[in-house]
Amino acid sequence: MTTMESAAGKILQRAVEMDQKEQYTMALVLYQEGLEILVNSIKETTDQTKKKHFKERAEQYMDRAERIKCLIEDKKSRGKYREQIKIENGSSGYGYGSVFGRFLDAGVTQIHIEDPYVRTFHQCQNLVRFCELAVQKCHSLSKIKLITTKESTEEVKHQIARLDELEKSLLKRSVNLMIDYSETLHDRRIILSNGWVIKIGRGLDYFKAPEGKFSLGACDLELRLCHETIIDIYHQSHLQDSIN
Repeated sequence: MTTMESAAGKILQRAVEMDQKEQYTMALVLYQEGLEILVNSIKETTDQTKKKHFKERAEQYMDRAERIKCLIEDKKSRGKYREQIKIENGSSGYGYGSVFGRFLDAGVTQIHIEDPYVRTFHQCQNLVRFCELAVQKCHSLSKIKLITTKESTEEVKHQIARLDELEKSLLKRSVNLMIDYSETLHDRRIILSNGWVIKIGRGLDYFKAPEGKFSLGACDLELRLCHETIIDIYHQSHLQDSIN
């Protein structure tokens, strides 16, 4: 088995696992990624028996991916789409790209963030990382609204300074950051103007501290160990382009 065939096999196996767990949006992304590698591998294969076998497998995966795509669209149209992911304590592979990436696209013009804990240095850094991803993925993005709580009296000036710096940086990308402070906010959720809502029990702050400044995961959150938390994902069509 070639390296490409092995890579495609692992990704497609993961797709099947997500499919069985009814995590359909992730399964669809994995099917598409695995199929792209598998199709490229088929093109390079000279063994006709192997080529025939892989073509048949690819057709099966393509059919399943198309069925999932239709299933997602049908449930979205009826306001019935729900998906839940449990992040185990000490697990990795749940960087913002993996969690949010498949929902961030050119159709997102506004993002509404409710998270009471965007206050300390590392929590504000997490927001910056999320905004970096959003700016790269959402080419029509014009507004991000954050609702959070204020830091303690002595530290609030640092919180405001950090968020002010981010606001100025986003403005250079023609994205307005609006910040409201609430004394009672508890729930955490991110609402996208394309209708997707992502609720994470710990908000954006679900990562453990890295083992060191030069350890894997110090920079790339996909490699960072996580705290246990639940992610609830659903779609509400009436939210599309209507969030304030």
